[in-house]
Amino acid sequence: MLISLVVPCFHEADTVRRFHDRVTREIGPLAPTTAFEFVYVDDGSRDDTLTHIRELAATDARVRYVSFSRNFGKEAAMLAGLRHATGDAVVIMDADLQHPPELIGRMISLHAQGHDQVVARRNRTGDRFTRALTARAYYRLVNRLVDVEFVDGVGDFRLLSRRAVDAVLRLTEYNRFSKGLFAWIGFPTATFSYENEVRAQGRSKYTFGKLLNYGLDGVLSFNDKPLRAALYLGLALLTVAGLYTAWIVGDALVNGVDTPGYVTLLVAVTAFSGVQMVMLGVIGEYVGRIYYETKRRPHFLVSETDGEPHTRPYPGPAASQLMNDSLVEPVARTTPAA
Repeated sequence: MLISLVVPCFHEADTVRRFHDRVTREIGPLAPTTAFEFVYVDDGSRDDTLTHIRELAATDARVRYVSFSRNFGKEAAMLAGLRHATGDAVVIMDADLQHPPELIGRMISLHAQGHDQVVARRNRTGDRFTRALTARAYYRLVNRLVDVEFVDGVGDFRLLSRRAVDAVLRLTEYNRFSKGLFAWIGFPTATFSYENEVRAQGRSKYTFGKLLNYGLDGVLSFNDKPLRAALYLGLALLTVAGLYTAWIVGDALVNGVDTPGYVTLLVAVTAFSGVQMVMLGVIGEYVGRIYYETKRRPHFLVSETDGEPHTRPYPGPAASQLMNDSLVEPVARTTPAA
């Protein structure tokens, strides 16, 4: 059995070699029965990440790599890795060593028991109280809205069988939210918990703004309930306005016309304007997603690679369509001359 290790990298020059050495040590005892390949995806790093990956590819025949023309984001990097992986199963993990390589063997063992997805769920040990509280509140709210279940602590660190990988590759939408896509495809799934490790080097690339946008992507990618909520809110406001109008007219008929309430009018106009802007924003988010989908731009552009996307037949886009995202010829497995 061949296991592909898909590793998105962005500014990981200080850790990618350490990651490779540690994973190599961990998978060594599994070698008699399991073969491995590494698929590194350089997401447009501006440091020496690509240089280190080239050197790894030159010294380890199991290493393959893809390098983007610029930073397209982790979602695109994972998609590229899945397209280039040739294994019977794929393990997705980060290069910062927060995903313990020691768990790879456990994932393979659970996969052998018939599970198409083996998910490592990190606990919240060591997290700040506010962050843990915010995460729990987010998942509780989101799971009331979306059509799939999001589990707190479950991320991209998982093993996917070949048929699970092929199913994910059939989902070609431009606005990708992999955590939701993995839940959407289903298949028998095993989940176990682990304690998250401290980053080996540097800081997380996810700022508060990026996390907020990522959370909104999760809400908007798997349901249309915000649009339905806008409709219900509009109907409710229309009902309130009708009742208020009837009360004002009735009061004027009984007691006569009084001096207009300018403060009340100002507050009402401001409040309704705010509601309208929020609803327009919700509609705009969905329209914007449709706009990007209709452009049919590739998810990423490849500037350098040492191989072509995996072309094993599966029901979904033709291999030629998958190649649209790989617009360069494969290069030799050597470091280019200075």
